[in-house]
Amino acid sequence: MAYNKDFVESKAYEEYLTSTKFPDKRVVIVTCMDARLTELLPKAMNLKNGDAKIIKNAGAILTSPFGNIMRSILVALYELNANEVFIIGHHECGMTGIDPNNVVAHMEARGVEQHVIHTLRHSGINLNRWLTGFDSVRESVENSVDIVRNHPLLPPGTPVHGLIIHPDTGELEMVTDGYQYLQIHD
Repeated sequence: MAYNKDFVESKAYEEYLTSTKFPDKRVVIVTCMDARLTELLPKAMNLKNGDAKIIKNAGAILTSPFGNIMRSILVALYELNANEVFIIGHHECGMTGIDPNNVVAHMEARGVEQHVIHTLRHSGINLNRWLTGFDSVRESVENSVDIVRNHPLLPPGTPVHGLIIHPDTGELEMVTDGYQYLQIHD
């Protein structure tokens, strides 16, 4: 709090001011919450504060067409003037090969009682599916792109791109180009 007080009083925030809540480059990005990407991804894409709506979660994974991530994408497209979507996974992701049983064991080791896990499992919640990562970042990006591209509420003609970033160098690899996809499928 002391740092924040100094930040505000010294007006250090001024370099981050933007003219509007709408993204200047009109893009929405779904990426991983990996700490290595916090500054690297925007720099690697030549983005400054205010250029893009950036949504982060573990693994840049969309698992549900009607979950929070897709809702945020649609709000960005319909209400915040974004007009294209980027799904950006990364090499060396912690969600690669994650074992949901290990995650549950860690939950129990940190104090979540077994009866809670039991109740959730028997209440229709598939913890294994919910906590599962992926074996291939490329396939994960492709799957997430497919969920967005095939969403019944996606504005027609919206480019949806899939990329992978290297967390050390920032090198971007195109997995699927949304412009090419639209040319082929329109």
